[in-house]
Amino acid sequence: METKKGTLSWLVDFSGKHLKEYVFSIIFAVISAIFSIAPYFVVARLITWLVNGEKDWNLYLSGILSLLGIWAAKEVFAAISTLLSHRATYAVLSEIRKRIAVKLTKQQLGDVFDIPSGEMKDIMIDKVVSIESMLAHVVPQILPNILISFGMVVYLFVVDWRMALASLITLPVGGLAFMGIMIGYEKNYNNFTQKNRVMNATAVEYINGIEVIKTFNQTSSSYEKFTRAAQDAADAAINWMKTCSSFMSVGMSVFPAVMVGVLPIGCYLGIIGTLELDVFIFVIILAVGFMLPFITVMSFTDDIAKIGTVIGEITEVLEKPELERPDESVEKLSKFDVTLKNINFAYKDKLVLEDVSTVFKEGEVTAIVGPSGSGKSTIGKLIASLWDVKDGAIYIGKTDIRKIPLKELNSTVAYVSQDNYLFDDTIRNNIRMGRLDATDKEVEVVAKKSGCHDFIMGLEKGYETIAGGAGGHLSGGERQRISIARAMLKNAPIIILDEATAYTDPESEAVIQRAISKLVEGKTLIVIAHRLSTISDSDKILVVSAGKIDGEGTHKALIKNNGLYRNLWAAHIQSKDNTLWR
Repeated sequence: METKKGTLSWLVDFSGKHLKEYVFSIIFAVISAIFSIAPYFVVARLITWLVNGEKDWNLYLSGILSLLGIWAAKEVFAAISTLLSHRATYAVLSEIRKRIAVKLTKQQLGDVFDIPSGEMKDIMIDKVVSIESMLAHVVPQILPNILISFGMVVYLFVVDWRMALASLITLPVGGLAFMGIMIGYEKNYNNFTQKNRVMNATAVEYINGIEVIKTFNQTSSSYEKFTRAAQDAADAAINWMKTCSSFMSVGMSVFPAVMVGVLPIGCYLGIIGTLELDVFIFVIILAVGFMLPFITVMSFTDDIAKIGTVIGEITEVLEKPELERPDESVEKLSKFDVTLKNINFAYKDKLVLEDVSTVFKEGEVTAIVGPSGSGKSTIGKLIASLWDVKDGAIYIGKTDIRKIPLKELNSTVAYVSQDNYLFDDTIRNNIRMGRLDATDKEVEVVAKKSGCHDFIMGLEKGYETIAGGAGGHLSGGERQRISIARAMLKNAPIIILDEATAYTDPESEAVIQRAISKLVEGKTLIVIAHRLSTISDSDKILVVSAGKIDGEGTHKALIKNNGLYRNLWAAHIQSKDNTLWR
């Protein structure tokens, strides 16, 4: 059985090609740490000379100059270590975000939608950046500081084992206090993280839904939901800090208080004549010195403790199953008929499609109609590989789509949904996303064919106008026409229009219909529609009901032989007449 990787394995995996930089960063950090403790020996020697009445100023000068040299060397090596670790870390963080982004493109749509956008933003941005401290500081500093502290303690035992023990008296109490901080750490951190995820998701929901909130006068209730989420997140942090504050206070007060043992015991041993003054001074300085690296290590306790949870959240996304597609094509596509054979599809526990079999012929227009929730959009999404087929098969020509690489399939199928998403970029670049190497002239030619050119030129900056987040600066009809233009530029042999005229007015719909007629010449066109008048002249109409195919044929044949289609048509005509009457 495949076992999941642990936190350390993931950190090594993330570090990848940057491991060499981290190794050199650690080496330079060790050298810097060695230089950082050297001044304690020099200072101890200077004080010993002073106590013993040494009057050779050249010795003191050489000691002071050596201190300056040591300090400069320490800073240089520390700077190199920090530069290497940060350069590697920010490259790693960038690569992690790229891996998450690529992963989302390889997952089923349901797995992506299962994670609220606010939570996904928190993972991709906040959680990823939170491991910066671990990689850039903890990795290069913990090992050197532990080694230096351990080495200084060992040296103290060599100098005088009694004073070495005296300097360690406060460590057990301080250590127990720091261990107290870790009581319930995982539970508290998980609670804190969960509350913040809810707050982020609620904030995004509140911002995205502000128009509906204001329109339906739900300001107070929606704001209350957000404030409650924010308060819960604050309470989680405050309550967690309350449980740790007393332990933290004791630990930070007692742990570094080495003089509590060193001074009284050293004075006693000096009085009874078993400890020389210069040795006593040397021990005092070393005792203070070995605590600083210890304190540095302890300051990273929080980063070390939470890293497992943070990595767990990031890798939860990376470990989700991907669409099963090969890296290279087995056979070249030559025919572009789309065949569905015995498709059964369920979203979680809900059966959406049951035993669906049909053929969408190349060069023909096939429409899919049916009541809301019947599964018609799911058929389009399965063909476009936004969902994965588990039971049954879909073929393009004679090739199972599961044997077609995603990149090739994406260039073969153009999918235009009713929710036409535009990026916060220029209109020209939004159209160009259909084919990134398209020239400005090609973009403008396809815009004219899709009926976009005139309204684009009427905008303040023409093609250089920013569409806004999700195309918010444009109307629904304008966004849909740009999406059609994008699909035309892609020039894919199979086109799926999922209610592409859902939000348009009659004038825009007429423009889009003319654009579609130019888009589909010689291609396999699948139209998912709720306005039946727009697809009445299709080569074939597929009627879907409750996840099953209720009938298929031309408009005339279905009006005559299919009761569901006849009812849908009658309801559409009545709605159209009522609209005209009003």
